[in-house]
Amino acid sequence: MPEFIYLASQSPRRSQLLDQIGVPHRLLVPNAPGDVAEDTEALEQVLPGEAPAAYVERVTALKLDAAVQRLARRGLAPAPILCSDTTVALEGRIFGKPESADDARSMLAQLAGREHRVLTAVAVQAGAQRFAALSVSQVRFGTLSPAQIDAYVASGEPMGKAGAYGIQGAAAAFIAHLSGSYSGIMGLPLYETACLLRSAGYSI
Repeated sequence: MPEFIYLASQSPRRSQLLDQIGVPHRLLVPNAPGDVAEDTEALEQVLPGEAPAAYVERVTALKLDAAVQRLARRGLAPAPILCSDTTVALEGRIFGKPESADDARSMLAQLAGREHRVLTAVAVQAGAQRFAALSVSQVRFGTLSPAQIDAYVASGEPMGKAGAYGIQGAAAAFIAHLSGSYSGIMGLPLYETACLLRSAGYSI
């Protein structure tokens, strides 16, 4: 059994979630000093007419491809590589990370009082084998006043998060109901992750 896995993500939340289920891991993130520069933002571009599930699974696969190349290029010890990506979808529209405070306000105003989906794809590369899964959760926000949205955006928390919110932060107070995977909404569905790691030969 591998002694550890690589986590190809810069998200501290994903690292914390792996710690929660006792999976030793090392970060395998892009753009380390002395390494080849990688355009990570380009991987997250949405294709015309792309469905949310197809989008998040494609982006996760591309990120994992890049991580496999990164591991080989750096000459690191072999171990399974885990990659994940999350997106928010409202009526088929993909809400990625907000580009500005105004973009975050717009997203939150559209999510307020409505139900949306949170889709998180996760994939593991173990040698020549690849294992993948998709977690889909339903989240319903209560009504939000402009003042509530402004205060949340001013906190800075929405930036860098799909759908302009983080369930593990102050936005938890906005959520009237959820159905699905809490950890998946955070960014790494632990049930699916554990299943994939077992398939890759790692004992949870």
